[in-house]
Amino acid sequence: MKRILVLLLLSTFMQQCSYSQKRNKEAMSTEKKAPVYSNTDTSKVQLPDADWRKYLSPDAYAVAREKGTERPWSSPLEGNKEKGNYYCAACGNALFVSDTKFDSGCGWPSFYQPVSKGSIIYTPDRSHGMERTEVQCGRCKAHLGHVFDDGPPPTGLRYCINGVVLDFKKAEAAAKAFDEKKGQ
Repeated sequence: MKRILVLLLLSTFMQQCSYSQKRNKEAMSTEKKAPVYSNTDTSKVQLPDADWRKYLSPDAYAVAREKGTERPWSSPLEGNKEKGNYYCAACGNALFVSDTKFDSGCGWPSFYQPVSKGSIIYTPDRSHGMERTEVQCGRCKAHLGHVFDDGPPPTGLRYCINGVVLDFKKAEAAAKAFDEKKGQ
């Protein structure tokens, strides 16, 4: 009887995870981008929350503008191993390079170093009775996640980032090589 109950609970949990991942992939491909979205512009962005609501999915809005957290292991980017760059899903600001991504086992995409010093803003976070350091997009101040000091060398840092506020773009050279190899 216990085995059946455990199997039922496990299957329900797995179904929820796959539903969330499918929904996240669909949202990433059909979302409208804000007019300020750019992978090259570094000027600061300030939009009213009503405008952000128009351009972000409800999940991305909850994280980016309301400092929410997505469920662990719900992002397809958590297990992504492709070469490329990670950008802010709200404004397109470059945040991380895939070479700095690592498997931390925490359930969220993790990186040990941002793409540049100005790409991230650090803010003290004393919510939920904890002392943490929040990381925000350096361009639009979207909440991304938190940084912890338990990461790998060379920095010893772990940027624990909500995948719903990340856009990933494959490295062009890698994508071209893959396409050429696939055509042979």
